[in-house]
Amino acid sequence: MSAAGPPVPALADRAAACAERLRAADGVLLASHIDADGLTSAAVASAALARADVDHEVVFEKQLDEASIAGIADREFDTVLFTDFGSGQLDIIADHEAAGDFTPVIADHHQPAEADTEYHLNPLLFGIDGAAELSGAGASYVLARALEGPDVDNRDLAALAVVGAVGDMQDGDGGLRGANEGIVAEGEAAGVLEQATDLALYGRQTRPLPKLLEYATDVKIPGISNDEAGAISFLSELDLDLKSGGDWRRWVDLDDAERQTLVSALVQRAVSSGVPAGRINELIGTSYTLQAEEVGTELRDVSEFSTLLNATARYERADVGLAVCLGARGEPLEEARNLLRNHRRNLSEGLQWVKTEGVTTEENLQWFDAGSRIRETIVGIVAGMAVGSPAVDREKPIVAFAEKNEDELKVSARGPHHLVRQGLDLSVVMGEASRAVGGDGGGHDVAAGATIPADQREAFLAAADELVAEQVG
Repeated sequence: MSAAGPPVPALADRAAACAERLRAADGVLLASHIDADGLTSAAVASAALARADVDHEVVFEKQLDEASIAGIADREFDTVLFTDFGSGQLDIIADHEAAGDFTPVIADHHQPAEADTEYHLNPLLFGIDGAAELSGAGASYVLARALEGPDVDNRDLAALAVVGAVGDMQDGDGGLRGANEGIVAEGEAAGVLEQATDLALYGRQTRPLPKLLEYATDVKIPGISNDEAGAISFLSELDLDLKSGGDWRRWVDLDDAERQTLVSALVQRAVSSGVPAGRINELIGTSYTLQAEEVGTELRDVSEFSTLLNATARYERADVGLAVCLGARGEPLEEARNLLRNHRRNLSEGLQWVKTEGVTTEENLQWFDAGSRIRETIVGIVAGMAVGSPAVDREKPIVAFAEKNEDELKVSARGPHHLVRQGLDLSVVMGEASRAVGGDGGGHDVAAGATIPADQREAFLAAADELVAEQVG
């Protein structure tokens, strides 16, 4: 996108048609996914519908399948807006449309099924990479711009769209790109977003400096990463006043000169410790700051905001995440913070379990089965975190299983970006391997998921391993 709108006129035309259908509806049921991208997709769409005076209700689904779509149809809304899912389930949705159950409007970025519908807003239909250039929240944002009226400017919703894109891991090398860059530009023009080059460590707003460095393990620096005493010693040796009132300051509390001194010392330590130059360069990246949010809070930085959101809907509290997205503070924000503390504890315990138990290696992939030890709504996040640990081979995609119920397994897969560049597409792997054993799946090339019958794990793995071999050799 640019300040003038979407990069492809046909995308704008499709968004306008979807907006017109929504305006004409007697009432809209907005159904969305439960991750950070799904929550922000719903929030962007809900805010835009409210501003356009379109009556609507919001529901969330962990997975969109025949049962959940049937439940949506039972709500008897004449129009259903699906955000951050729906494209991959078009065949099922089309059957309900043909039966007159509802008219679907879809704002999604996942791989579409064979069927189609008139009101289908998906970047993949218009030559835009939905895995890297426009997220579900981005598709909702395009729709929100189309819903604008004479006195309505929805560019402030770009902030949430960027939170969704970052939550969906679209800020790879060099930050957001493609259509996402246009959304960033619109957010900057609206005064709600700031883009900058900064230290590329998670927790710049909220973590005390020793914790910021200790937990920064994407670029491992010996004597600092995973070393509390080492991080404190490193900071104490700097000629800087890094404490205030006896407490460690945060990155956000430092001025430009202090930040430069710290970064220079960090780079020098990395060089002297033998960290490869390419990895050292990864210490600096693009940051996105939400200008309307309070400095030093989880909501100020898009990465921290997206993590906060993941801690709500994945624990059956999508209402809390949506409320925070739509501007509620006070009690909803405190509840989100409580959920975040629990989320972090669960992730830490899950990652430690994977490190202790290890993974099973096949010819072309590796996997672990957490059973009921890791919650099925976060097993994919744990798998992604495990990719950077010594227990996992970075040259193979990782597949994680968790118990969904007595009869089904949840499957989550994550792949290294360099394998994606060589042809790996986990959305195809998850989709085809799951359907071969009576399940269903999909997603993106770098991250995808599926649900399969509980007794079909081995057959699924065999099919997935063969598909990966065909893609990357």
